[in-house]
Amino acid sequence: MTREILLINDDSINAVGLMHLANLFRRYGDVTVVAPKEPQSAKSASLTMDRPLHLKHLHNIEAEEDLGMARVYTLDGTPCDCAKMGINMFIDEGRMPDLLISGINHGSNASAAAIYSGTLGATKEGALYGIPSIGFSIDTHDEFPDFSIIDYYLDDIMDRFFDSPPKAGTFLNINFPDISPEQVRGITMARQGRGRWHKEFVREIDPRGREIYWMVGEFLNLAGGAEIADDHMLVHDGYITIVPHTVDTTDYAELERLSGRWDFE
Repeated sequence: MTREILLINDDSINAVGLMHLANLFRRYGDVTVVAPKEPQSAKSASLTMDRPLHLKHLHNIEAEEDLGMARVYTLDGTPCDCAKMGINMFIDEGRMPDLLISGINHGSNASAAAIYSGTLGATKEGALYGIPSIGFSIDTHDEFPDFSIIDYYLDDIMDRFFDSPPKAGTFLNINFPDISPEQVRGITMARQGRGRWHKEFVREIDPRGREIYWMVGEFLNLAGGAEIADDHMLVHDGYITIVPHTVDTTDYAELERLSGRWDFE
């Protein structure tokens, strides 16, 4: 039976990474694209609650030999809105997606970027529904990146994914360095890197004399020099990283420790 693949992104329906990934995943099944009408970076898992949403069917791509079909929609909402809309479209058809894919994001989603990422907000929504979900990002904000690294290594990653998928409630954050396939040093499992942004606002005065602030920021790397498991450090060093994230963010070790110390009886 053909796999049903739901594809989301946060860079908008016009981002070249979206349809590039759609065409790659047509090798694995039929693809339904539901992408934001406008760029929605850093929206995390935000939802649109204060207005109605508008879904527009743009076109279909017919199946070809060894390639599934694709149907392409855009929604004037967030990536998480798009994930919910796509999932509910499948539910209305009496089925569920076999796989939710988000990306290709133009820009890294390693380290603290994973917290804010709309790309990963969509994958988290998929995992919440029990759908195996993956976010793909490449470490460049170029409007037209060289995706050959993803073309070259995708089958290697997906073969393992289909053979041994993550457990329910877990989604994957995969980051590619912006290098040629020949320069890649390896594919590795990693942990979310330790870092954050600081000096995040630039103050200006607008033409009416009002203070305004632009969010910019400098990345502060909190990983130690020997801590090679941090994903942003590994991507910097030429590795493709795979970080498993969970919908359940409970710190179970701290839950046990504090339960023993904070006695409310």
